[in-house]
Amino acid sequence: DVYFWEAKGQNPVFPRILGHEAGGVVESVGEGVTNLQPGDHVLPVFTGECKECAHCKSEESNMCDLLRINTDRGVMIHDEKSRFSINGKPIFHFVGTSTFSEYTVVHVGCLAKINPEAPLDKVCVLSCGISTGLGATLNVAKPKKGSSVAVFGLGAVGLAAAEGARIAGASRIIGVDLNANRFELAKKFGVTEFVNPKDYKKPVQEVIADMTNGGVDKSVECTGHVGAMISAFECAFM
Repeated sequence: DVYFWEAKGQNPVFPRILGHEAGGVVESVGEGVTNLQPGDHVLPVFTGECKECAHCKSEESNMCDLLRINTDRGVMIHDEKSRFSINGKPIFHFVGTSTFSEYTVVHVGCLAKINPEAPLDKVCVLSCGISTGLGATLNVAKPKKGSSVAVFGLGAVGLAAAEGARIAGASRIIGVDLNANRFELAKKFGVTEFVNPKDYKKPVQEVIADMTNGGVDKSVECTGHVGAMISAFECAFM
């Protein structure tokens, strides 16, 4: 959200309501909506699914033809108008969710219904960060039981990635982070070993290669930093 607020390298669409991760309760539904009703607890999802196009039906992708992420679109799809305004002037939407608001308006395909007993202040992170990390490990990296996995970055996304490796049965889960204070918590998510790049004079990928007799079976990069991406790629046999 900060990246798009600063409009680095993007077409600025302002004013707009940012936010892409949240939990909420359906206040009302529009014409034609049959699978949700007022009172339902939901998670907004910025990679929505129409459930009808070839990509939605594919086992290989969920990049919906209609609702795939589009950071330049600031309006609703069917009528190309915004649902937000101030003093008669439109305020634009953001990635179909605009969650930095007490109320928002989204396409039904950008909502996932959840158990109403789940606390919204906890499960809200499932709408982006946790599903991103867990999905990257389980659905993309797909580590085998007994394998080794390196996770770069132990924030919320990285912890979810580590949990995915634990669920998959990885025997060694190496957490990499510049903040050693994160290591203790990461143990609860399956991380078995830790590497702080600041503790070594050589590149972290070489450190991991030495630890694992040549490299890990899989690596998951969760920082978005180009240098970390290179290290994650070079430390693995993938």
